[in-house]
Amino acid sequence: MWITVCAMQQELEATLTTVWQAAWDRGEVEALESVTVPDYVRVSRASGHSITLAQLQEEIRTVRAGFPDLVTTIDAVVTQGDTAAIFWTSTGTHTETFLGVPPTGRRVQTRGSNHVSLVDGRITREEVTWDGSELLHSLGVRHLSDTPLQPEEVVLDDLSGEPDPQVMKTFNRQFITGVTVVTTLDGETPRGLAVNSYASVSLEPPLVMVCIQKTSSTYPALFAATHLGINILGTEQRETIATFASKAPDKFAEVDWHPGPSGSPLIDNSPACLEAEIRERFQAKTHTVFICRVRHAEVSEASPIIYKAGRFYDSDNLEQL
Repeated sequence: MWITVCAMQQELEATLTTVWQAAWDRGEVEALESVTVPDYVRVSRASGHSITLAQLQEEIRTVRAGFPDLVTTIDAVVTQGDTAAIFWTSTGTHTETFLGVPPTGRRVQTRGSNHVSLVDGRITREEVTWDGSELLHSLGVRHLSDTPLQPEEVVLDDLSGEPDPQVMKTFNRQFITGVTVVTTLDGETPRGLAVNSYASVSLEPPLVMVCIQKTSSTYPALFAATHLGINILGTEQRETIATFASKAPDKFAEVDWHPGPSGSPLIDNSPACLEAEIRERFQAKTHTVFICRVRHAEVSEASPIIYKAGRFYDSDNLEQL
């Protein structure tokens, strides 16, 4: 009996290894049809969300499009009656856009386990610990929806409904900010854009955040970077602000700058600038929030410029209340 069970386990492992290599490593997703039943279902243990075989095949194509060199290894298969547990490891390099995230060039490795139910040696149901978001987590990219859920005993008001977009624009125009230019290197080429959604997160440790629109030409370079620069611009830098708020192909053509310790462009004569290591990237629909650990900072005597309701103001003429 033990010999029979062992032989079945070895046969199943060999079959799954062959099929998984075809589907995940070479993109031959039709191979999965040989080991699944027509009404196969795949369920995420984390979310409870289920997909069909056709949807799984499309997910594999999406993953392979973002990680063309993906290799998946079945580490072990443990069978017990009509069930089996599959333990696996996947390794790949993020060289193409994946789930809206530009290529970072980073090599990642993820592991998971699948619990499968079998009928006549074919998979009818598969419960998995992994989905495509795990690859984003490995790249340091998370969705804001990943934050923990509120305990069940907490009662929250129903805040459903959308405010008028014009009201939101008016609300945001009432908030007074400074103006920053966020920079990074794209290979040897400096990139940057004007940003006013900057904030200090904490002093100990020194953490800051910036929010970057995904349509910006600088956005892909920021994803590939390990560091970025944040420059607070001053009253004498109106032309610099206009340059970095534009779509000019070379925004650094007439801007003097110097590299931070890790190479991030820091703009000369700015009231303040810093270089920070990118620690987290949170997806937020049309924007991405970058959480960064400050590694270097510079401050000068120049006066920062103030922005409110589409206009700029001189910070030196403020009156204390």
